Amino acid sequence: MNLALFDLDNTLLNGDSDFEWSQFLIRIGVLDSELFAVRNLRFYEQYKAGTLDIHEFLDFQLQPLSRHPRSTLDAWHQRFMRESVLPMVTRPSRELVAKHQAASDVCVIITATNSFVTAPIAHEFGIEHLIATEPEQQGGEFTGRVAGVPSFKEGKVTRLYAWLAARGWTLDSFADSTFYSDSHNDLPLLDIVRHPVAANPDETLRTHAEVHGWPIIHLR
Repeated sequence: MNLALFDLDNTLLNGDSDFEWSQFLIRIGVLDSELFAVRNLRFYEQYKAGTLDIHEFLDFQLQPLSRHPRSTLDAWHQRFMRESVLPMVTRPSRELVAKHQAASDVCVIITATNSFVTAPIAHEFGIEHLIATEPEQQGGEFTGRVAGVPSFKEGKVTRLYAWLAARGWTLDSFADSTFYSDSHNDLPLLDIVRHPVAANPDETLRTHAEVHGWPIIHLR
């Protein structure tokens, strides 16, 4: 039995679903364009630079979820999938996932983006298992706060170990483990799997992969 882990944004997707969700809300008039567009871009640049304060960002990203009923959010998300997400899904990404599924590998999307945004995207890829940052809920509605450890940097390792333990597994339970990612923010997780793969890598990750002899692939 093998484990295949996939980062989502800029890896399986040719774009960032977290960033695009805020842009979508701005476009449909839910968020103020002048205020939120600038902050959204600033956070995205900090993420790429490796300087993002994840809790500051989550306060920005999750608060809008708390201001609207879940039924309204779900309706917006269906439109978001059609207009923003599906154009970011590439054929090479679908083929990569299908290859691991055909081999009966345990496939998991592991992403810093929250599960409200990403669960329907995982479903689109036919991937059952999702490890994502979890928005806190009360009575089925979002509070605007995060629940538990954000799935970001070292937090991805923490969340993966917890996910495995809940199923009676460890990484050693698998004959092989692979993780595909584009970002240097994922180096803590890339360093613990048997086969780290740099997919559409940023400059820092590309350099690291070349130094360590990791495969580099392109899914765009």
